[in-house]
Amino acid sequence: MTIAAVGRLKAGPDRALVERYVERATQAGRSQGLTLALRELAEGRSAQVAARMREEADGLLAAVPADAALVALDERGENLSSTDFADRLAVLRDRGTRDLVFAIGGADGLDPSLRQRAGLLLSFGRMTWPHQIVRLMLAEQIYRAVTILSGHPYHRA
Repeated sequence: MTIAAVGRLKAGPDRALVERYVERATQAGRSQGLTLALRELAEGRSAQVAARMREEADGLLAAVPADAALVALDERGENLSSTDFADRLAVLRDRGTRDLVFAIGGADGLDPSLRQRAGLLLSFGRMTWPHQIVRLMLAEQIYRAVTILSGHPYHRA
């Protein structure tokens, strides 16, 4: 699994916490054949919003292998419980999906072409979240899903 995100986190507590959950997810998921990586992409440079979104979508789509499943983080997406999210990951794993990419767009959101390519639009609610926090929440939820699938007691709900 890969989190592909537009923009780069600066060194500091935000980055350290995201890296901590990426590492935890990989350690916990190895026995299930699941690993997690973070890939950061440059923000679009165009002055036009639509063109900038297309540039960013092109970069994100370039990070998606041809046969990969794509989940796009979007406020219009599905708001899943942690166990439902884990179940979705299990279905992809059990179908033999080799690569899964989670795409987080830039400040202007995702270009429609990327949303159309995604097999799942995932939302963390209708509120607007800073992209740094979305990375953190996603990394933690992936770690939580891996622990749910392995029967680890991290998830207590």
